[in-house]
Amino acid sequence: MNTKIIKYSPLFFAALFFLNSCNSKKEEVITAEIEPKTETFLLEKEKLTTELRLPAELTGFQQVDLYAKVSSFVKTLKVDIGSKVTKGQLLIVLEAPEISSQLAAAESRLKSMEAIYATSKSTYNRLYETSKVEGTISKNDLEMASGKKNSDYAQYQAAVAAHKEVKIMRSYLEIRAPFDGVVAARNVNLGTFVGPSSSSPLLTIQQQNKLRLAVSVPELYTGYLHNGDEMSFNVKSLPDTFKATITRMSGALDLKLRSERVEMDVHNTKGNLLPGMVAEVLLPLNAKDSTFVVPKSALVNAAEGMFVIKVVNHKATRVDVKKGREIDDKIEIFGDLNPKDKLVKIANEEIKEGDIINE
Repeated sequence: MNTKIIKYSPLFFAALFFLNSCNSKKEEVITAEIEPKTETFLLEKEKLTTELRLPAELTGFQQVDLYAKVSSFVKTLKVDIGSKVTKGQLLIVLEAPEISSQLAAAESRLKSMEAIYATSKSTYNRLYETSKVEGTISKNDLEMASGKKNSDYAQYQAAVAAHKEVKIMRSYLEIRAPFDGVVAARNVNLGTFVGPSSSSPLLTIQQQNKLRLAVSVPELYTGYLHNGDEMSFNVKSLPDTFKATITRMSGALDLKLRSERVEMDVHNTKGNLLPGMVAEVLLPLNAKDSTFVVPKSALVNAAEGMFVIKVVNHKATRVDVKKGREIDDKIEIFGDLNPKDKLVKIANEEIKEGDIINE
């Protein structure tokens, strides 16, 4: 058998090596070209404006439950549910015969003590004038007359105080309106026995021409609201949208709800709003200063905390941040950041500290 030996020259091997190296470089170039780029953006400050919808309650600007101060019977009832009343208007007349008797006795004692004091005072004055003539009145008699006058005066003042007390108790038999308003509840009828121990009030008066709108604002949003801010609200029973202005803020958080009570005054000129209505309030949350706002995709919420990825010299740097308000696809962040910082737009936990960022 003949065996053919093929000999390759060194030039052939050099050409083969050159071709292999060219193919390898082409593969590297293709790989570099298809490697995905990371999208970044420059950090900027914005004023984020959002709105918050919360349930609220309308109440009378003033509301009071009227009770009987003394045990008595209802003699006259001048109003009923829905009656409009004015300040000082007589609403109910009560009857207590024992108070009338006490008043008559107090008046009688007052007149008696007034007469006794007038007599002792007159006696003292005459003795005093006579004592000016030396030797006519002894000093002891004059002192006794003075003491009798002072004692009678004290008794007279006690009678005056007792009479005044009974008159005050007598005035409690007339129940009057403390302010302009509407009778919201009536719990008595003619002849009903009432007194300090009654569990329910005689009447409930509400001021309805001016209402309070109260809403509990969560702690996260309290810093965006201030006295004088205008907001809008509506109620289910009416199609209109109403306006109101923040008038009072409690300045403290409720320990159970962790929210601040905010009140607005509502001028109910048409009378179509009623105390007790549930309203939906639209609160505008306007930031005073600009804040850093980023797309939600740029914020990573991992087990070790919240962070964004900043690009420094084409390398990834994690920056811990706190988040604020959210609106649509944007979110406020607070951290060690500066305007024009370059951040990764779509960040994730797979991007580690120091990784090369291909932009």
